[in-house]
Amino acid sequence: MNDIEKYFRENDQRLIHKWNHYFDVYEKHFSRFRNKEVVILEIGVSQGGSLQMWKDYFGVNAKIYGIDVNPKCKDLEEENIKIFIGSQSDRKFLKTVKQQMPPIDILIDDGGHTMNQQIVSYEELFSSIKDNGVYFCEDVHTSYWLGHGGGYKRRGTFIEYSKKFIDLLNAYHSEQRALNVNDFTRSVDSIHFYDSIVVVEKKKRSAPFDEKTGITSFQNNKKTKLQKIQDRLIKESLTTINKTLRFFRLGGFIWK
Repeated sequence: MNDIEKYFRENDQRLIHKWNHYFDVYEKHFSRFRNKEVVILEIGVSQGGSLQMWKDYFGVNAKIYGIDVNPKCKDLEEENIKIFIGSQSDRKFLKTVKQQMPPIDILIDDGGHTMNQQIVSYEELFSSIKDNGVYFCEDVHTSYWLGHGGGYKRRGTFIEYSKKFIDLLNAYHSEQRALNVNDFTRSVDSIHFYDSIVVVEKKKRSAPFDEKTGITSFQNNKKTKLQKIQDRLIKESLTTINKTLRFFRLGGFIWK
């Protein structure tokens, strides 16, 4: 049992509500920030228990911020915990929050869990996360719940939205104009999908490149001029065929 789960199990202070498999994921992505001057923003204060949990886990140098639509949550502020009152789907409000707090090390979205709330919060706040920071959106299973605007492969859900992150992470290798390198590609090191959780870890990076070391084990047989011509014609034909198949988003064709 890690320290976050231990705190949760022994908690006799403000209410905390978490799925039981979250604690190992927290530890995996948050442990490197412990006992440092870290800035945490959690969307969704509820009863305030998780803010106290983060304060205990990250240590005395942590600055904890919360966002909640319920004005009563303002009374839950304490030393090193500041709470903003407003809606996470209000872009103007989120822009104001960014102006009032330092760059973020860890952003945890545990708010209302509707599709619009999760997407708007990501779009407005992701750029405020530091170069080595973590974006952590939990309870994304609501992307499959009708009451939250979800459904399997339903357009507009946060799960479908976040699947695009995979393409953007690999955009340096794209051969198509439809997928270009952007700020996400240049600033994200990895994406992690768990049951109910999406985690994005940031790190500045440039275009990757491959290298070789070591000694060649054997030389390939030299090809005749005719064989080279045949290879070129096959390659050109396959390129044309696969471009057409790609346009219609059909599976690729390989010459056996």
